[in-house]
Amino acid sequence: MTRDPADLTAADYLDGAREMAAADRPYLAYLLAEEAAKRTPEPATVAGIRATFPDPTTTREESD
Repeated sequence: MTRDPADLTAADYLDGAREMAAADRPYLAYLLAEEAAKRTPEPATVAGIRATFPDPTTTREESD
């Protein structure tokens, strides 16, 4: 079933972010979480979302 993206809520985006994180797709998880953060009015909740799903391009660790 196709959904209109305008109808999606922050919770929908967070569910998708969790699914992508579980599938080892950190960048997609980050993008979905950022959309959830944009749709969340409470600053403390936004901070929690961003802490849970940090940008993997800035937290990447190099291996030797």
